[in-house]
Parts: sequence; C-alpha cells; structure tokens
Amino acid sequence: MNIVWVKAGGMVPLDSGGRLRSFHIARELAKAHKVTLFTFYVEEPNDEHNNLTSLFDKVITHPLKIRSGRGLGEALRYLATCLAPLPYSITKYCRPEVARHLRGVLGAEKYDVIVCDFLNAADVIPFDWGVPVVIFTHNVEAMIWKRHWEVAENLLWKFVYHREFNKMQAAELRFLRRSAHVLTVSDTDTNFFARDIDRAKITTIPTGVEIDYFRPMGGEELDSLVFTGSMDWMPNEDAILYFVNDVLPLIRKRRPNTKLSVVGRKPGRKVKALAESDPGIKVTGRVEDVRPYIAKGSVYIVPLRVGSGTRLKIFEAMAMGKAVVSTTIGAEGLPVTTGSDIILADDPEHFANAVCGLLGSPEERKRLGDAARKLVEEKYGWAAVAKHVENVLGSQSRRQTSGLHPGPQDRA
Repeated sequence: MNIVWVKAGGMVPLDSGGRLRSFHIARELAKAHKVTLFTFYVEEPNDEHNNLTSLFDKVITHPLKIRSGRGLGEALRYLATCLAPLPYSITKYCRPEVARHLRGVLGAEKYDVIVCDFLNAADVIPFDWGVPVVIFTHNVEAMIWKRHWEVAENLLWKFVYHREFNKMQAAELRFLRRSAHVLTVSDTDTNFFARDIDRAKITTIPTGVEIDYFRPMGGEELDSLVFTGSMDWMPNEDAILYFVNDVLPLIRKRRPNTKLSVVGRKPGRKVKALAESDPGIKVTGRVEDVRPYIAKGSVYIVPLRVGSGTRLKIFEAMAMGKAVVSTTIGAEGLPVTTGSDIILADDPEHFANAVCGLLGSPEERKRLGDAARKLVEEKYGWAAVAKHVENVLGSQSRRQTSGLHPGPQDRA
C-alpha cells in the first residue's frame, strides 16, 4: 500500500501518549508499506522531523507560527473564534495554506489510503479526493471538552469550554460521517461513536507499549510518587492541580515525607508554582528519558478528572512493574482490573487511602506491579497493535480498487 499519514501537531519529539502511539504504529506500517508522513505543527527552534527520514518513504513538514500559552491570552484566542463553526482546537492548525500543500502532495502521486491522525487534522483533508480517508481518533474529543466544562471553576473558562464542547460535538460527528472508516483506541470510544455512525465502520485498536524499552529497572525511592505526561495538555494540568490541592494533603497526614515528581513537557505557570512553594514537589519539564523517573517512584499516579481515549502512560508504568493508582477516567478504555493489576479511586479520600496502603506495603506494590507487567507483556507489543491498523487500511484500499469508494471523477 501507498499510505499518506496526515498529522497535526507534529510526530516528534516523542513526549506525549498520542505521538508515541502514532509514531510506533506508523513506523511498523512503514516496514512493509510506503508511508508518507505529512505533518503540520507549531514552529520549533529544534525541529526533530529530519531524524525521521530514514523511517518513512517521505517526511513532508509544514511548520506554523501559532501563539501558545495559557491564562487570559489563551482564553481570548478561544473567544475570538466563538462564532466560527469549527472549534479553535481545530482551526488553529488547519490553515488554508496547509490544505493547499496537502492537495499538492496528493496530486503528485497515487495514494491508496489517507490516515487522518487525530481529529484536529481533519479540516485540511480533501474527503472528495477519491482516496479513502481513515480517521484515527485517540479520544472522543467532545467528551474532553465536556469534562473540562463540568469541572471548571473559573467562569470565563467554563464558558470557553462549553462553547468548544458544543462545536466539537458537531464537528466530530460531521468528520467521522464523511470518513471511510474510524479507528478508536478503546471499546468505550467505539460504543460512544456507534450511537451516531454505523458501528461496522469503526474498529477498536488496542493500546500498545514498547515492552523491551519499558522494563523494570529498580532504584525505587521511599514514599515517592510520580506522574508523567505532557503538561501542556489541559487534562494533565488539571489532574496535578487537583491531586496537589485535594489528595496530597490527605496522604501527608499519614506519611508526611511523601514526595511528588511531575515529569513532562511545557508545565504552565500554575504547575511550576507548586514546586516553588513545596520542596517536596519536583516539576522537571521535558526530559530525554522518562524511565529513570518512573523507576524512582514507589507509586505511579494518574489522578485524571478529564480525558477520553486511553492513557499510554499507564501501560508504560505497568510495563516497568509499577503499582499504579488511577481514577476511573484515567484508566478508561484499558483492559485493567482494579485490585488485580491496578487500583482505581475516584475521590480524594479513596485515592489517598490507596496510595498510603501501597506506600506502606512493599509486598503489595510488588504483587500489583508484577501482575501489571505480565498483562502488557503478553498482549500489547506495538507490532501486534499495528497489524490491526494494517488490516483496516488494506480493507479500505481494496474497497477503493473494487470501486466501492467514489473515485476522483465522483468528487462533490
């Protein structure tokens, strides 16, 4: 097959769950097929995409000048597009010049299938090109904005989140209906989308992990908690602020020396302030290798209140044999069993109790961590995950060849 993989937000650096999932699946596909990576993203001083040229048939980039940041400025950028039909999280990437660039790429060579990686790339995709479009959804995007709206306390942000939720709900449904097929990362997401689109055009792709890379390492520190994730993703920021304000004080009443490491790129002002006011909290920013930080943790925490899709970071911690405490939303869509290979807790008191119980019992941490490692080791390597995607793309390509998808002459 000749595949064009279209991704907003860039494929590297590999510092978020979405990028890791996309990279490993696309790389596995490229071992057996021609894969052109077309990606558009915020312009960075140290662009790493040239490092991918040996892995893919072509790497075509389109850097964008996009203002970023948090606080009032970001809220105002959302408000400025309040009356636009598409949500700001899509329009900030999907510029007309990117759409023209992609059409030029598609016109220069015959492709068998287009992969639209994440919904925020969808508005540059020419669905009328005569090539089947498979949308790879890593989340139910509307659900993320709905959950932000539900937990927000600031009235300005509450209004912003509600507007984004309403617009994303409409946009998500419209783009998924126009696609030839939809990939999801959990049965939860599949069931959600199947309420509005034909279930036969949706396939659940399991979450994977690089099990030879993420292995038990030792080096655990006493009473040490660790959280990893891209801190410029709002659900992660919300999770840490919630944990530090509502859960950590309960833990420290029983274990006063408990430390917390927050590991991930681009922490905002509020998260950085946590470390400035509490010597027991470390905020690292981006790190080259997350494994030593996970290894040091006695317990790996996932206190998410907002999100959708699946959390790749949980599988990474489980592959390293770590005891994981998560909210139900944090572990949503993953084939885990509370008490067996993970502990789920959804309010501050229960979360604190679960963490304290593990901190006080090395034997229970080991039992939970060993079970977690065994689960991912047996079922969730990336080669097996990519095979699911390959089967879907092959099926859509064959449908195109047999005339079941409209050709270029049939474009609207």
